[in-house]
Amino acid sequence: MTEPVGGGPARLEPDPDRARGWTLVLDGAPQSHVDLDDPAYLDFAYQRRFGHVADLVAPPGRPVRAVHLGGGALTLARYVAATRPRSTQQVAEVDGALVRFVRHELPLENGWRVKVRTADAREALGRIPDDWADLVFSDVFEGARTPAHLNSAEFLAEARRVLCPGGLYAANLADGAGPGRPGDGGTLPHLRAQIATAHSVFGEVCVVADPAVLRGRRFGNTVLVAGDAGLPLAELTRRTAGDPHPGRVEHGRALVEFTGGAAAVTDRTAVPSPRPPEGALS
Repeated sequence: MTEPVGGGPARLEPDPDRARGWTLVLDGAPQSHVDLDDPAYLDFAYQRRFGHVADLVAPPGRPVRAVHLGGGALTLARYVAATRPRSTQQVAEVDGALVRFVRHELPLENGWRVKVRTADAREALGRIPDDWADLVFSDVFEGARTPAHLNSAEFLAEARRVLCPGGLYAANLADGAGPGRPGDGGTLPHLRAQIATAHSVFGEVCVVADPAVLRGRRFGNTVLVAGDAGLPLAELTRRTAGDPHPGRVEHGRALVEFTGGAAAVTDRTAVPSPRPPEGALS
């Protein structure tokens, strides 16, 4: 089944291994996976990292308040609703046609407290009260790139504003090997700058990724996690190491050194994330 949406053709491909499993493919690139029979199942590696963050923000099963910037197939909203019943969630997705397609073909379960708004992520974030959320997830891509206005310190300050004490921010960042970009200052310039930007706003920061991505050997996803209280580093490291596609957690001095002196990004200097090399997302 295919539907034209704002981001290009949206298609749902059945999962041959799961009776009611579906992969959302947007403009030719796999975007997310949903199992309607088991919403706690997370197939994509970066979404599993997000799931770990959701698991570790509070004691198991305790309801939380979550904000999802970028909706996709509503995979993480489904996960939180299934693993933390009675949670209250807000989703901001700018592509109204995509929202309608997903909600029609992959409906949410009755009783889940998930409110989906068709809105720009930053504008929606600005309408959320101070100290409201336990979790803020940022997973926004337009044409396979994160828009510039979601890459700045001012944007991250808004995310920090809506987080309650002990809350966690997690973002899906894409960078890695590919054609050189003029003046990029070396490998992974976007990722390094985003880490520096997060350090300028939050008290603690870590990243979770495939080691090959962190070494600049291939293009891929890195999950950045930030907060002002202690991050659950030990358990996040253990869970990530046990994933089907194991990842590495970097934090502290090693992460600061990884940034290589990159400057924090502001609204004045922000640019979109790099375009993936051809075939990187297929």
